[in-house]
Amino acid sequence: RGMRVIIDFVMNHTSDQHPWFQESRKNPDGPYGDYYVWADDDTRYADARIIFVDTEASNWTYDPVRGQYYWHRFFSHQPDLNYENPAVQEEMLAALKFWLDLGVDGYRLDAVPYLYAEEGTNCENLPASHAFLKRVRREIDAQYPDTVLLAEANQWPEDVVDYFGDYAAGGDECHMAFHFPVMPRIFMAV
Repeated sequence: RGMRVIIDFVMNHTSDQHPWFQESRKNPDGPYGDYYVWADDDTRYADARIIFVDTEASNWTYDPVRGQYYWHRFFSHQPDLNYENPAVQEEMLAALKFWLDLGVDGYRLDAVPYLYAEEGTNCENLPASHAFLKRVRREIDAQYPDTVLLAEANQWPEDVVDYFGDYAAGGDECHMAFHFPVMPRIFMAV
């Protein structure tokens, strides 16, 4: 029938019940020890806004098992992955390819503005996040040329447009992006 299927792919974080996180909290020196962003205190990235101020007092949560704080841009049960770790990048690329090998046609890439955190910034829309998305696009285009990548970036349009990538190169990040500010306006107009 010509129907194509895209699925949600959460790139930024996992559940705190995920085996990677459970191993990371139990064994800081193990293979998953730095799959997440850990710190001895909760003072890093002070310029990053708290997205869910009604439920989260901080972007950091103390973990009594590891004895450190972990970073989360969303809820405390959703620890952020550490994209500074090349192994995390490889794991995410492998997961993308796994589902493409099973026949999905593309992805809604969840929470792409928050992949990286950097001191002295608001930890959103960082160049490193765009660089990783360019890598994703290159590798996916090379092996799965008809795949669609949809950016879920709840940002203002002037920031979202960057998720299409380099215009002169024909766009080298995502093929599409949500326009979050217009969605509620359409609903309210109806």
